[in-house]
Amino acid sequence: MNQVSGQLIDIPNRKIYPAAVHFDRGIIHKIEKIDDAPDQYILPGFVDAHVHVESSMLVPSEFGRLAVVHGTVGTISDPHEIGNVLGVEGVEYMIENGKQVNFKFHFGAPSCVPATTFETAGAEIDVDDVEYLLKKPEINYLAEMMNWPGVLFNDETVFAKIAKAKALGKPVDGHAPGVKGEQAKTYVAAGISTDHECFTLEEAQDKLNCGMKILIREGSAAKNFEALISLLDKNYERIMFCSDDKHPDNLVEGHINLLVKRALAKGNDLYKVLHAACINPVDHYNMNIGLLKENDPADFIVIDNTEDFNVQQTWISGELVAQNGTSNIEKVENKIVNNFDCKPKTADQFKIEIKGSKVQVMEALDGQLITNLLSYDSTLIDSPNQTNIDEDILKVTVVNRYKEAPPAIGYIKNIGLKQGAIASSVGHDSHNIIAVGVDDKSIAKAVNLIIEAKGGVSAVGKKNEQLLELPVAGIMSEKDGYKVAEAYSKIDAFAKSLGSPLNSPFMTLSFMALLVIPKAKMSDLGFFDGETFKFIDVFTD
Repeated sequence: MNQVSGQLIDIPNRKIYPAAVHFDRGIIHKIEKIDDAPDQYILPGFVDAHVHVESSMLVPSEFGRLAVVHGTVGTISDPHEIGNVLGVEGVEYMIENGKQVNFKFHFGAPSCVPATTFETAGAEIDVDDVEYLLKKPEINYLAEMMNWPGVLFNDETVFAKIAKAKALGKPVDGHAPGVKGEQAKTYVAAGISTDHECFTLEEAQDKLNCGMKILIREGSAAKNFEALISLLDKNYERIMFCSDDKHPDNLVEGHINLLVKRALAKGNDLYKVLHAACINPVDHYNMNIGLLKENDPADFIVIDNTEDFNVQQTWISGELVAQNGTSNIEKVENKIVNNFDCKPKTADQFKIEIKGSKVQVMEALDGQLITNLLSYDSTLIDSPNQTNIDEDILKVTVVNRYKEAPPAIGYIKNIGLKQGAIASSVGHDSHNIIAVGVDDKSIAKAVNLIIEAKGGVSAVGKKNEQLLELPVAGIMSEKDGYKVAEAYSKIDAFAKSLGSPLNSPFMTLSFMALLVIPKAKMSDLGFFDGETFKFIDVFTD
């Protein structure tokens, strides 16, 4: 029988007392109140309530290795990204890879693959596929229903997928940015129970009033913690924390533990914060994660104190998987799967005919997935490079990576490059190649580095170039997570040295093709309005 003693944080009963947790073969057999215990605190582990593991650029086994250091014991993971590349095969790859390590991944069945009909994906997951996945014990829910217009307008396929989840008693995740009022009521009435896409306090409160649970998100690109954290006090039983998308360097720095620390620093009640971080996801998704009860799995963490909240130990199924900042999970061999079939491009393929007095420009917003649509006099880009560095109007392109096709070309502001180009085959949601650059030669070079590697992120300057290869589905590395994080930090710094002021240039870039988030986005098929769900012209009169 194993034993860990300390000051036990009893979240439901709002008390702390000295206790010894006795466990054997992965199960807690007894929680004993004792007179004296070490000055350390025992509590349930943290859960990321919505994350695309693929966005860490790590396969699940490596993501788990890094996350346990920060007290994370499990995730609600939407394998939507690899689903868009490889379909059901990709989802099953994530499940099997995750099983190789002692970390509690709980995957969802992707509901929107492809995300829209306005882009080229590598696969489709239809109603029968969704049912097949939902019947798997490793699949806990129907993943985010991004086709919110389909919900509002009674799309048959959308409702068929929701019905499959309901029939199996599995929850349905939401994704409805900006949806409020009667539309929110309709969306919730369809059976959708959560949302992580709230931009404002008003929107989140409206959805809470409709019966939804709200996820406070703080990822590498999208951040709504500051906007929404004030909801916690009165709604703590219906709030969860998530990262959504977390790049590898940020995962090395911290995970849900950082949101807990920030929430406490703002004066929030300890027990309410831990309800959101530890208990609510387990209850909502019926996760196989222990909550420090007798006969529960022995999943818990040990911290130094409730002020600093430094994680000293992480236990999963009775195994010490991390201690004092070091992961005890060993690296495993990771199989490579992919879907990548396009040829190198020439600089001439990125030239565009200027055919209007005005040019419409996508405006990226640091820390947000949403964009603005701006209009400028097209004479500003009537130059040999067809860009304007002074006005920060650069070319953006999306290249189909699944078959030969001409690149889609448009314009973007706020990426901030003064030279060269950056590119990525992590391009939500279809994961074609997206690139931004100051000239066609640099754009072609950045794109071709990725094509040659069959996946990655690249940056090209006047004299130097860098590439982080991502051979697993073109979006993940099979290598050691800490080494990938180090390589990503290096190329991120290089992109910033080219002039980008963005906090996370590659993460922001990856969302510029995410058509389901307004306003202006770029698909491999053209320039797109995410509000009207229609293609729009780059040039107008």
